[in-house]
Amino acid sequence: MTSFKESLKDSSLFRKVYIIDLFFCMVSFLQVLSYVLIVPIFIWGLYLIYTNQRRYNTFFNMRFGLWMGLFLIFSFISMLFNISITLPISIVMFLHVLICFFLFYGMHTEPSFNFRQEIFDIAKTIIYFTTVTNIFGLFCLMFGFYYDWKFFDWYRIGFPIYENRFTSVFFNPNLLGFVSVVALLCCHMLTKPVLNEKTEGRRVNKVWLGLCVVTNLFALNLCDSNAAFVLGLGYVIIYIAYIFFARDTGKTFKNIFIRVVAVILIAAIFAGASLMFRAIFQTGFAAITAKTHALADYIFDNHSLIEDLEEGSLVIEDGQPIVTFGHTNKNLDSGRMKLWRESLGLFRISPVIGVSHGNIIYYSGRYLSGTLKFDYNHSDLHNGFLTILVSTGLIGFLIFATIGFRFAKHAASALFWQKETRRDDVFPCMFAFLGAYLGYSLFEKALLYDISFMVMFFWLIMGYTSVYIMEREHDLTQRSLFKSKRLTRAML
Repeated sequence: MTSFKESLKDSSLFRKVYIIDLFFCMVSFLQVLSYVLIVPIFIWGLYLIYTNQRRYNTFFNMRFGLWMGLFLIFSFISMLFNISITLPISIVMFLHVLICFFLFYGMHTEPSFNFRQEIFDIAKTIIYFTTVTNIFGLFCLMFGFYYDWKFFDWYRIGFPIYENRFTSVFFNPNLLGFVSVVALLCCHMLTKPVLNEKTEGRRVNKVWLGLCVVTNLFALNLCDSNAAFVLGLGYVIIYIAYIFFARDTGKTFKNIFIRVVAVILIAAIFAGASLMFRAIFQTGFAAITAKTHALADYIFDNHSLIEDLEEGSLVIEDGQPIVTFGHTNKNLDSGRMKLWRESLGLFRISPVIGVSHGNIIYYSGRYLSGTLKFDYNHSDLHNGFLTILVSTGLIGFLIFATIGFRFAKHAASALFWQKETRRDDVFPCMFAFLGAYLGYSLFEKALLYDISFMVMFFWLIMGYTSVYIMEREHDLTQRSLFKSKRLTRAML
C-alpha cells in the first residue's frame, strides 16, 4: 500500500501513463477503453498538481510562471463572462491547461529529474508499437484484407484503408501521419550518444530502429497527410539549419548570409524532391496493391499506368476502384478555410477576452452559420493559434505568444550561442520538433486546447527542453525579482 501511495506521487510515472494512454486513444480497436481510462488518469494529474505545488513550490519555481499565471487568470475571466450551458467543457479545458503547464512543461521544477530516462521509456514504447502495427497494416494492405465498420455517423473503423488513404490501426490517416513523424523523431533521438550514456547504456536494437524508420516512412507517404508532411519537412529543415548555424566557424555577416542561402536552397530542393517522391511512391504502391501480380505486368501489357490511376479506371477483383492513397476531397485546404472564416465571426463576438473554449461550437450554432458542430471534422477550428485567439481573445493570445517567444529565445540561446556542440544530445531534435510543430499547428487541432496525444506530446517535448535549458541557466532561478525570496527572475 505504501509503494502504491508513493507511485501516485510520481509525476514521471503519470506522464508516461497519460501519454501512452492518449497514444492508444488514436488506435481504432483500443480507442473506447483508452478514453474511459483518461478520466481516472486526469483526476490523478489534478492531484499531482496540488501535491507538487506543496512539495516543489511549482508555480514560484517555474520558468515564465508569471506569464502562465496571467494566461490562466484571463482564461478564467473569459469563462466567467461567457457562462453558458457548455461551461463544463470550458472547465475541463481549463484543468487540462493546468496539467499542460504544471505537470508537463513544469517538470523542470522537479528536483533530480532524469528526463532522458523518461524520453527513452516513452520513445521505446512508440517505436515498438508503430513498427509492429505498420508491418501488420502493410501486410494486410498487400494481400487485400480490409475491414470497415460504421457505428451511426460519428464512429467508423476503416482498416487498413480509410477514405482511400492508408491508416493502419489508427482511427484517422492524419493521426497515423503525426504518429509516423513522432516515431521517426524517437528513432533519431535514440541514436544520440548522450542519451544512451544517461540511460546507463540501455538502447533499442538497431534492427528495430531500421524497421521503424522504413515502415513509418511508408506510412507517412501512404496516409497522404499534408499537415504531417509539413511537420516532417519542417523538422528536417530546422535540424539542417541547426547543423549549419551551430558550427563554430565565425558568425560574421558574410558567413551568416552564405549559410542562410545554403539552408534555403537545401530546403527548397528537399521539399520539392519529397513531394515528387510521395506522388511517385503512392502511384507505384497503388499499382502494386491493385492486383496480386507486380507493377511490371501492367507496363508489359502496354497499360498507361499513371493515366489509368488518375482516371480511376483500374479496378480490383470485385470491380471497385483501387486505392490510390490520395485525398477523396480534392480541395487543398480540406475544408479548413470554411472553419477559419467561421473563426473570424467568433472572434468578433468577443475580441478582447474571447468566448471561452467551451463556447466555440455553441456560439457558432447560436450566433453564426453553424459551421462548427459536435462531430470529429467540425469540432475545432483546425488551427491551434486561431483556437487560442478565439478562446481567450487578444489579451490571452498576446500573453501566450509572450510565453512562446521568451521560451524560444532561451532555447535558441542555449542551442546556438554556445561554444560546445549539442549534436550528440537530444536537444537539437527537440528544438527542431517544437519549431516544426508551430507550422503543423496552423492546420490541425494542436498547440493547447485539445486533450489528445498531439497536444500532450508537444508539451512533453517542451517540458524536456525546459529541463535542458535549466541545466545551463540554473543560476537564473537564484536571482530574485524585486528583492523577494519567492518571486525570481525565472518567472518572467
